[in-house]
Amino acid sequence: QLVESGGGLVQAGGSLRLSCTASTRMFNNYNMAWFRQTPGKERKFVAVISGSAASTDYSASVKGRFTISRDNAKSTVFLQMNNLQPEDTAVYYCAADFDFTSDSSEYDYWGQGTQVTVSS
Repeated sequence: QLVESGGGLVQAGGSLRLSCTASTRMFNNYNMAWFRQTPGKERKFVAVISGSAASTDYSASVKGRFTISRDNAKSTVFLQMNNLQPEDTAVYYCAADFDFTSDSSEYDYWGQGTQVTVSS
């Protein structure tokens, strides 16, 4: 089970930190990713981090503004979002899988999502 938190309403240029905590003792075996979705559109890749945190990847739209990290001792992955813009408004989901991939169809485990709204 994956549980996200940290979403909310922020003004453009502001920051938010999302958290996703997993209920598994094998957390470090999983690559963890963040995706986001707006109404009527497909879920889009945001960032992914490997189990050891040695590798990360980001979508072009967030690179340089967002940072993914993890604390394996707490079974938690984070998404630090800086310089947020209205186009970042979406429901953000965390996901877990054994594969290091940006393809949402590959992920077997998903959180319930947390809303991020950025006002202009």
